[in-house]
Amino acid sequence: MEQMGGSMGGADRPKGVGPLIPPLTETQRPLRQQIFERIRAAGLIPRVTLARELGVSPASVTTICAELIEAGLIEEVSAPRDVETARGRPAVALGVRAAAHLVAGMKLSDREHTAVIVDFAGNLIADEAVARQPGPMTLEALLDAISTLLARVCAKAGVAPQALTAIGIGVPGFVDVALGMVHWSSVLHDRAVPLAAAASARIGVPVTIDNDANLVALAELWFGAGRGLSDFAVVTIEHGVGMGFVMNHRIFRGSGRMGMELGHTKVQLDGALCRCGQRGCLEAYVADYALAREATTALNRPTTDTLSINALLESLYDHAKAGNATARSIFRRAGRYLAVGLSNVVNLFDPELIILSGERMRYDYLYAAETLAEMDNLAIQTGRPRPPIEIHAWGDLLWAHGAAALALSVVSENLLATSRDIAA
Repeated sequence: MEQMGGSMGGADRPKGVGPLIPPLTETQRPLRQQIFERIRAAGLIPRVTLARELGVSPASVTTICAELIEAGLIEEVSAPRDVETARGRPAVALGVRAAAHLVAGMKLSDREHTAVIVDFAGNLIADEAVARQPGPMTLEALLDAISTLLARVCAKAGVAPQALTAIGIGVPGFVDVALGMVHWSSVLHDRAVPLAAAASARIGVPVTIDNDANLVALAELWFGAGRGLSDFAVVTIEHGVGMGFVMNHRIFRGSGRMGMELGHTKVQLDGALCRCGQRGCLEAYVADYALAREATTALNRPTTDTLSINALLESLYDHAKAGNATARSIFRRAGRYLAVGLSNVVNLFDPELIILSGERMRYDYLYAAETLAEMDNLAIQTGRPRPPIEIHAWGDLLWAHGAAALALSVVSENLLATSRDIAA
């Protein structure tokens, strides 16, 4: 198991963004889209390499690339010396025209809202974070928070909000990305809220929304460890428990676009009350409010205590590290329930990789050797090693990067759909 952390931006980011799809493995998508996505993923790539990897004629690639250049989506760039033609001459490579569009990505959560602005090539331009008081908000209050955060991050980037082509927003809960509807979220008082339309009307820029765990998976797919993987799972553990799943290099959401709710799979009949309103959900035993509920009893704190959940959990963790048996047992119990959830992911999907992400991953009891051993015991025994597990302790900006990737994906697909595809 590998533990990782850091920032998605900066010089250490992989060249190019988006999934690195192996050559000749995807032929169902329009050729125009395949060419553009391969250019975006490579960062810089010569036409001859595009033709070879896609298995099409150089003439077809040249024709489509000329059209994409005319549309202002890609541009010719003098390639580095290590990118050369077969004859050894310096190649003229193709790259995404970074200045063509700007998009914003935002993550709305129970305790902090974060935002980033990236250009069309996926380069980070600016980021911002705003703390908030925990608890659900009215739609108007949430729209005010979105507008305020957007104004601040745009000011850092030196652009007006109306200069953005699109905005992606991630929220916890049950979200229908196609309808732009939040059926339930811990950040909203009401259910069935048309958040995408409301936010777009307030800001004057097209808005796409999605479940925040899906956006962590999208961030890994575009910027992180999932770029070269066909199938992988991201399990997020912080204010709640979420899951995003990538299948064949694409986010899988289910027929109703609200699948992969690992946190709301049932692990105990008539069990603990979950914030979704049901009982026995995995989240009700692993998420921060579940640990805080147990910590209040373990640390003998009064029910009227005003200590924040974060402070309470830090105290519980300190007690566990100091050898307090009760505190250790709380994390151990949460780890056992997490093992049940992870083994179900393995048994159902058999992913290439499972990434554990989120603020709570700093509590190593949740992924201790005992937890992983229990997960192995619960998973189907095939004689082959289980999928590797990596710990990615990125901050909330990772989620916002995923929202930006969602916006970039929507923008590029809409732009490419406006022009006819040329057959190879």
